[in-house]
Amino acid sequence: MVKGPGLYSEIGKKARDLLYKDHNSDQKFSITTFSPAGVAITSTGTKKGDLLLGDVAFQSRQKNITTDLKVCTDSTVLITATVDEAAPGLKSIFSFKVPDQNSGKIELQYLHDYAGISTSMGLTQNPTVNFSGVIGTNVLAVGTDVSFDTKSGNFTKINAGLSFTKDDLIASLTVNEKGDLLNASYYQIVNPLFNTAVGAEVSHKFSSKDNTITVGTQHSLDPLTSVKARVNSAGIASALIQHEWKPKSFFTISGEVDTKSIDKSAKVGLALALKP
Repeated sequence: MVKGPGLYSEIGKKARDLLYKDHNSDQKFSITTFSPAGVAITSTGTKKGDLLLGDVAFQSRQKNITTDLKVCTDSTVLITATVDEAAPGLKSIFSFKVPDQNSGKIELQYLHDYAGISTSMGLTQNPTVNFSGVIGTNVLAVGTDVSFDTKSGNFTKINAGLSFTKDDLIASLTVNEKGDLLNASYYQIVNPLFNTAVGAEVSHKFSSKDNTITVGTQHSLDPLTSVKARVNSAGIASALIQHEWKPKSFFTISGEVDTKSIDKSAKVGLALALKP
């Protein structure tokens, strides 16, 4: 893998993962098994309030080709085929959803020491074309992410971003929603021995003049147990504890409370992921 700036989606990803990943108020269970032919079968069930959702996913790997098939409770089937290293640094992804005849999409990703490019297009008569590109190094990178609707002839998305990485510190700045939303994020590892890190995100929406500040931290209690916590300027505080009770199998308990309305019930989420 080349050590370049990566893809546009990776700008600010470390801070987003620290602040938002694994925080949830649902009950989720997933189990992965393997068939004798090596096909990974993952069954997932999620309870969102009174709604029950589920899916079964199958994944097969043959050399550099990965095929995924997911059957969902809404009677849809998502099929994805990924070809890694079709050429040096190139990945191609083809996906479509049955029975939606207009869901077909092809995507190409290219990683270079000084650039990262991703482009996708819907396989329809008047597709939406997406393009994102980043130039720079693994220290300083700048990029853009745009979508163009060929039917209307308009740009439906125009984003831009900047990322700076030095040692254990990562800072990023993005402009989204055609210049209406400004996001700045910060991530830093404080103690590598215990995977202790801090992160923050500041958002400003120009049209409504709304500001949101979110700060958070993570820390490993031992090699198999970690905790995370965050709070934002609206008074919403969240925390979780995650334990890897066997390799690749995790049990997570998370909670969220509105500190400005203590009389409201706290939200509690549970997640259990089992892998052999």
